[in-house]
Amino acid sequence: MSENNQDVSVGNWILTMIILAIPLVGFIMLFVWGFGDSTPKSKSNFCKATLLLSVIAIGLSIVIAITSAALIGDIINNINVY
Repeated sequence: MSENNQDVSVGNWILTMIILAIPLVGFIMLFVWGFGDSTPKSKSNFCKATLLLSVIAIGLSIVIAITSAALIGDIINNINVY
């Protein structure tokens, strides 16, 4: 993998943010830019960090959903007892 330390312009960052806001296309582009050889290092690191935070957020969401479902199920079971 070659080191690409070229600067990324403000316009390029704005275009990057617009593309990342498009559902599914943005997710795919995170992988393309994050692991592509021709992508500037700063954009590559940004995309890798965004992917990592997405994985963490999805994991926490799953844990919270399971915990909430168990808590609500327990509350419903206790209501039916009386």
